[in-house]
This record gives sequence, C-alpha cells and structure tokens, in this order.
Amino acid sequence: MTQPVHPPKPRPGDRVAVLSPSSGLPGLLPLPFELGLARLREDFGLVPVEYPTTRRMGSSPRERARDIHAAFADPGVTAVIASIGGDDQITVLPHLDRELIRANPKPFFGYSDNTALHCYLWNTGIVSYHGGSVMVELGRPGAMAPLTADSLRAALFTSGPYELRAADRFRVVDRDWADPATFEAEPETDPGDGWLWHGPERVVEGRSWGGNLSVLSWLLMADREISQDLSAYDGGVLLLETDEELPSAEEVFRILRAMGERGLLERFDALLMGRAKTWSFDRPGDHAERARYARDQREAVLRALAVYAPDVMAVFDVDLGHTDPQLIVPYGGLVRVDGPARRITVTY
Repeated sequence: MTQPVHPPKPRPGDRVAVLSPSSGLPGLLPLPFELGLARLREDFGLVPVEYPTTRRMGSSPRERARDIHAAFADPGVTAVIASIGGDDQITVLPHLDRELIRANPKPFFGYSDNTALHCYLWNTGIVSYHGGSVMVELGRPGAMAPLTADSLRAALFTSGPYELRAADRFRVVDRDWADPATFEAEPETDPGDGWLWHGPERVVEGRSWGGNLSVLSWLLMADREISQDLSAYDGGVLLLETDEELPSAEEVFRILRAMGERGLLERFDALLMGRAKTWSFDRPGDHAERARYARDQREAVLRALAVYAPDVMAVFDVDLGHTDPQLIVPYGGLVRVDGPARRITVTY
C-alpha cells in the first residue's frame, strides 16, 4: 500500500466544515452544539461553516454525502469536523465520490459512527483523526477537559510526535443536554488508575486502524471498506472502543471472534482498547456494577486475543472514544506503543 497522505493543517482564522454525516442532533439539542461552535471560534480561532444537513434530522444518505463532497471540494475550507455520531453512516458511503475526496484531502475529526468515514478515508489513502466532535468534546459542560483541549489543539494545528497521557480523572455519568443547568458546571469525575498493559513487552510502531467495535461489525457484515488484502493491516495498531449502548462482554467477544475467524486480528501487533463506557441513561448502574462491566469486557477481549492473536500487545483503558477526557488519535497515521517504557506516542 502507498504511504497515506497527511492533509495540510488548518491555521487560526481558517474556515472549517461542521458536518453531521450520521445524525442531525444539533437541530434537536442546540445547547452543546452552540457551545462547541463558540469554543471553535473563541478558543481555537476557527470559523465554523455549517451545511444544509448539519442541523437537520432525517436527512437522506445522498443529502449527507452531498454535504461531505461540498466540504472537501471547497478550497476555502481547511478541515472537516463531525457534530456527533449516530448509527447509519454506513448508508452514506456508497454515495461518496472517492476521486473527489482523494483530490481534496482534508483533516477529518470524529468518532463513534464516524468510524465508517474513517475506514473510507483510510482506503482512500488519507490520514484522519479519531475523536474531537463538536457536541461532545467541544461542547462539554463547564469547560473542555484540559487533556482533550491540548490533544485536539495539537492534532488540528501541529505535525509530528505527540505523547499521550493517561487521565488522572475521568467522567462516568452523563447529564441531560436539554437542561440548561447541565452547562453551568463541569461534570463530576472519578479517579483514574492509568492504563493496563497486557502481553509481550516490546515496541510497536505502525499505522492505526479500527474504531467503534459495533460500527466495525456492521462494516464487516456489509463487506464494506474492509480491505480484501488483509496484509494491508500487517504490523498495525488496532484501535477499539465501545459506546453508550453498553454491549455485553459476550457480544464484544463474538465480534472479535468473527474478526479473528476472518484472519484480521492476527494482523495487528498492538491493540489500544478505549476506556469502556459503563454508564447510560437506560442502564445507570452503581460503582460496583460499572467496575464489573469494565472488567468483564476486558476479560472478553483477552479471551479473543488468546485464541486469535496471542502475540498482540494490548493496552486497556486508553482515553480514546466514548470517554472524557478524550485523546485524539490519528487514524491511518503512525502510533508508537512502547511496552517497556509504558508510553504511547502518536504522529499528528
């Protein structure tokens, strides 16, 4: 595979596209969205540009693809940021013009359902950035988490190595975005215990690939944007994370088992597993239940690795995906996982 393109970075004062490639939730929940837009302008010095489907629920896949094309094709737009995730971005992919996007590479930021677009860009030869949505990270109540803000700023504006740091504290419980009182103070946090390392202690440096585990399972089932030549993933760093739907440990194992049966898991030399989301409005759970859920998920991942990829070095509770603070990880870019030194460095 040819070397992926790192698109030019924006500069303060530039226009950046804010898209909703999945769900038009900004139209239903404007408070975190408006806060995120304000921070883009005031804290990062960027000028957000909205599109017809950015705030519109129920937009068709073709309409959302049209906005993606417009954002990438506009020479006056220097980056593309997702408002939030969703659950049907897979239906947008067939409407995308790969040559148009390849001819106009730009940094793309998002996660969750935006895994679909990350996979698409990976296959198009463009490095993107896992994390940094407008409504969640930029629209965080009270203030942006310092680790998130520093990581996002570095990913947006700089190039070169950036060492990830484990969060001292992290948020577990969500609050109602429709309630203005939610945004009057920062969320409560729990103490962090650092990253958990498993497997051979070695140094791995490779291109990253992966994303939200459920979305990856959908792409695998549809046989969409998964390389037929599995050697393309050789020596890479696998990124995985789960979400507020709280998939059971058994479901996590079954998805990884299917990836193993396809011969995919064994291709990677390292796995970065995002801190498990353990709380949702439907399943709040107490501290003991949340701890049990996270432990069961970790054991399910280790069970799959033991069968299909016993030589993979795995790091758990990495601050990526559905967690707060959230670290931005390049998707398709270089990630260095240093087992002996217990360090993770990405290249923005």
